[in-house]
Amino acid sequence: MEKSIGFIGCGNMGKAMLKGLLTSTNINKENIIISTKSEESRVNIINEFKVNCVLDNVEVAKVAEILFLAVKPNLYKQILKELESHIKSDAVIISIAAGITLEDMESWLDKEYKIIRTMPNTPALVGEGMSAICPNSNIEQKDLEIICALFENFGKYEILEEKYFDAFIALCGSSPAYVFMFIEAMADAAVKLGIPRNKAYKMAEQSILGSAKLALETGKHPAELKDMVCSPGGTTIEAVIELENSGFRSAIIKSMEKCSDKSKNM
Repeated sequence: MEKSIGFIGCGNMGKAMLKGLLTSTNINKENIIISTKSEESRVNIINEFKVNCVLDNVEVAKVAEILFLAVKPNLYKQILKELESHIKSDAVIISIAAGITLEDMESWLDKEYKIIRTMPNTPALVGEGMSAICPNSNIEQKDLEIICALFENFGKYEILEEKYFDAFIALCGSSPAYVFMFIEAMADAAVKLGIPRNKAYKMAEQSILGSAKLALETGKHPAELKDMVCSPGGTTIEAVIELENSGFRSAIIKSMEKCSDKSKNM
C-alpha cells in the first residue's frame, strides 16, 4: 500500500496499531508520519519504531491520506477543529475513540469528509486484535476495502453497525483487561498450590491461548468444549461448580453491562 498514513497522537492503542502496520510487508514505513505532544514522546517514538514523528498535528494532516485520530476522546472536537482546513479532501479519517460517534465527528466538521469509526483492542500489538469497523455514508467501497486490508495487519475485524459499538467495547475493546485479570488469578492460585510464579504465568497464558484457538478452529459451541473437559465425578466439574457458586458468569455479564453503559455515557 502506497497511501500515506498519519497518526495524531500515539498512546498505547496507537503504538499497538503502529507496530501492527510496521510488521506488514505491504506497508512502507516511509509513508507513515506521527505527531506527538512532547519532544520526549517524539524521541521515544523515533527510537522505538524508526518512523517520522513530529510535534505539529497540521504537518501530519496535510499529507495523510489515511488519518488515525489516536488521542483521548475529550480531545476529538478540538483536534478536528484545529485540523479541518488542512485535512486532504479525499482523506479517510479514522476514529479509535470510545463514546465518539460518527454524527459527533460530522457535526464538528464544516465540510463532508470520509470518516470511519473503529474500535481495535490492544492484542493488535501482536497481530491478534479484534476490531469493529463502521463507515459513514461518504465512504466508498474502494475506501472500505483499503481500510479493511489495513486492519488485517492488526488481527481480525468485523463490519459492525454503530448501534452495537458500546456492546463491542464491552466484549472486545475492554476484554483484554478481564483476561489479564483471569491470568493473574489463575497464576496466584497456582503459586498457592506450589507452582513457581514464572511457570504459573506461562502455563496460564498458554492454556487460555490454546482454549481460544480450539474454539475458533473447531467452531464448536463453548458449552460443548467445556463438557469435553468435564469428566463425570472428575476434578474439572468440581472447579466449574465452584465457579458457578461464586457467580463467575454473572460477574462477567454484569461487568460488561457496566462497561457498555459507561461507553454510552461518555
